[in-house]
Amino acid sequence: MNKPDQNAILPRLAAPRRHLWAWASLDFANSGYTTVVLTAVFNAYFVSTVWPDPTEGTLVWTLILSASYALIMLTAPWVGAHADLRGSRWPLLLMLTLVCGAATLGLLAVGPGDALLAAVLLLASNFAYAHHQSLTAAYLVELAPEGQRGRVSGLGWAWGYLGGLLALALAVAWVQFGPKGTAVAGSLIITATLFWGVGLAALAVLRGHVPHPTSAAGRWQDAWGRLLRDWRIDSRRGHLRSFLLVVLVYQAGVSAVITLAAVYAQQAMGFGMAETLQLILLVNIAAALGAWGLGLLQDRLGHFQTLAISLGMWLGMVALAVASTELWVFWLAALLAGLAMGSSQAGARALLADWAEPGRVAEAFGYWGVAVNLSAIVGPLLYGVTTAATGGNHRLGLAVVGSSFLLGLFMLWRLARRVALAERPGPGARVPESP
Repeated sequence: MNKPDQNAILPRLAAPRRHLWAWASLDFANSGYTTVVLTAVFNAYFVSTVWPDPTEGTLVWTLILSASYALIMLTAPWVGAHADLRGSRWPLLLMLTLVCGAATLGLLAVGPGDALLAAVLLLASNFAYAHHQSLTAAYLVELAPEGQRGRVSGLGWAWGYLGGLLALALAVAWVQFGPKGTAVAGSLIITATLFWGVGLAALAVLRGHVPHPTSAAGRWQDAWGRLLRDWRIDSRRGHLRSFLLVVLVYQAGVSAVITLAAVYAQQAMGFGMAETLQLILLVNIAAALGAWGLGLLQDRLGHFQTLAISLGMWLGMVALAVASTELWVFWLAALLAGLAMGSSQAGARALLADWAEPGRVAEAFGYWGVAVNLSAIVGPLLYGVTTAATGGNHRLGLAVVGSSFLLGLFMLWRLARRVALAERPGPGARVPESP
């Protein structure tokens, strides 16, 4: 029997395999935060318990997250430029890991009426998580060569979703078998412990990985100066900014689904805590499969074709979820959402890694953070305003934010046409596309 060809999955890596798995394990570590705190447990707890009115609570929750995303958006390119000038992302990642875990544990003190305390801790934890995610993504350029980043990005994102799956599975077990009245507290402890345990172990492996050694001091004021002198992401690849605009549009819908899935399941479909956690478990399994499977296809089909497939799946999910009156239809929509979520996020990261300017990779991913976090303001806030204005109509809220997938697909098609024209033989710059 022939042995499986490992290079079919991870060919020609530009770094040791232990660094690849350590990098992917950073996603594994931080995914528990967004899965448990923002998607499955604490968001529903805030809406149903911390704030006295569930309809108002949905809007207040989105406003708190919007404030955190605005802060992230304003600082992401600066943090990225600082990391590039230092020549190392490791010290920042260490600090962000510690802060996010500590703020997550701090949420244990939040009870009914403690909305201000919840807001402060959410601002701190989400700020640390988002910057951790952007700096982690920037490693992709050094870990895999161009033309192989789709599958490597997909593998890393799939491993990350499995981390979220593990955190959620442990939370489900705690809800089912732990002491009564400790479901939220136990879930938060599990999330912070997993983040610290896996994240710090991964950073220990990556400590010696310095992608671009430099003698520059890397002071924060130097990073500001660099951004002010040249705010461009990459003058040689001008389509990158257009692509980030596409990401901003369709990611608004993704952010709304991630942030409000548990709220929708409880308010529109009547799910309890245990059913909601089972739903998110299914979504994470599907997301891991979608990230890995579409990542393999991305290096064959190309970036644009793969992202178009992902957006098509998102549109199908919205249609099923809005029209569903039976539970099995809603579960099918959740499965489709997971497949689309994994593939769209991993695919965008791989494209950005191919187009980022050497020596300014973390800065480029900082601008990616601007697009993603601005979308995280627009999408959930649009959902919250819609449900508040319609007396809690969550189906209409999902339909409204779902229109971002249709607009994003149209913008992606237009960008693909412009890139194809730029690649034709003749004078002018060429924007490369994956083979």
